[in-house]
Amino acid sequence: MPSDPVITLDDIRASAARLAGVAHRTPVFTSRTLDERTGATVFLKCENFQRVGAFKFRGAYNAIAQLTAEQRARGVVAWSSGNHAQAVALAARMLGTEAAILMPDDAPAAKLAATKGYGAEAITYDRYAEDRTVLGETLARGRGRVAIPPYEHPAVMAGQGTVALELLEETGPLDALIVPIGGGGLMAGCATAATVLSPGVAMIGVEPVDGNDTALSMQAGHRVRIPVPHTIADAQAAEIPGELTFSVNQRLVDEIVLVSDADMVAAMRFLFDRMKLVVEPTGAGPVAALLSGQVRLRGKRVGLVISGGNISSASFCRLIEGAADFETV
Repeated sequence: MPSDPVITLDDIRASAARLAGVAHRTPVFTSRTLDERTGATVFLKCENFQRVGAFKFRGAYNAIAQLTAEQRARGVVAWSSGNHAQAVALAARMLGTEAAILMPDDAPAAKLAATKGYGAEAITYDRYAEDRTVLGETLARGRGRVAIPPYEHPAVMAGQGTVALELLEETGPLDALIVPIGGGGLMAGCATAATVLSPGVAMIGVEPVDGNDTALSMQAGHRVRIPVPHTIADAQAAEIPGELTFSVNQRLVDEIVLVSDADMVAAMRFLFDRMKLVVEPTGAGPVAALLSGQVRLRGKRVGLVISGGNISSASFCRLIEGAADFETV
């Protein structure tokens, strides 16, 4: 692992200043029913209310805002299943640059439409046969543009860390913070902030059962690649953790737990019925970890990052109404 930290609390605080008045300061909600069911005092940081409907706007804007005028004139390239795509598209439009974004051809239609709606060029590829990072970096070089990857970038990671910064400013110290893990940028940023601001906090990551690349990597002590996951949690369909993100998470994360697609759907249903929140499968992961008993934190103060709410009404209804076919949404 690198001797110097990839990002620091100062980087995250600088990101917060950069995002002030641009990103939403998302609400922190509580639920008496959730507290009763888990025996914990639970705080939900609701990034489903963030711009573009997910935390990704923080990192994308933070990275693009630091480009030079010459770099912005050339444009940016990104690759994403949807949330980072929308975030880069909106941030690029706000900051006066053009964005071309690689998206899998089975990306949720709502996310693809939103990305185009923000003015970005969307280029599709086969996620099961092609390497999006290689494709994205090749596209960036070919067009002379700056690459803004979804998590493997210090400025992106620092921007995501403002989620935990805001949460802890509102709640005070926590005993545990539960965060979804895909490529690892959200967790890396949040862990960097939380372990300094709330000493002793347990950092707990959540992955889908079929997308357990970080869990396997933590067990092995090095990054492990898995086949492209088939899961309703499209935002967590990563094959391997990022090199930078894993170097942070290997050091700061205490535990990775796995939740099934059914667990995530049950959590989505709970959040809708009890808290009137529409949350996508990945965003429901931390609640799923608590309700399914994968994490037991009775008597503890627990923060949950609800990472996003980007799911179409049709897909949401199909899942929470108990459809047996948990296909990618």
